[in-house]
Amino acid sequence: MMSCEKRRVFGAAFVLLQGVVTAVFPQLSVKLAKKMIGKNFDNASDLEANPAYIRQLRAVGVGMVAAGGTTLLLERPQETESGSPENGASDEGSTESAT
Repeated sequence: MMSCEKRRVFGAAFVLLQGVVTAVFPQLSVKLAKKMIGKNFDNASDLEANPAYIRQLRAVGVGMVAAGGTTLLLERPQETESGSPENGASDEGSTESAT
């Protein structure tokens, strides 16, 4: 079974990768949306994305990159900090008992 930290890292990496693809290749997201809409509606293949929609997709992709990257960057120091309070608390406790 994967630990919660590993799942969080995997999820952040997935969001980061999806954000990069969406920001760099927004037409792939448009094709996917057309395909999904086409299963329920007629003539969905005739739809065309406005330039504003493409810009919004790129902005969402950049936001996903920022969110995923921030999560990955903050995950590493959190692991090292979890060890230091324990060491700091035990050092303080030993200092107090010695004094």
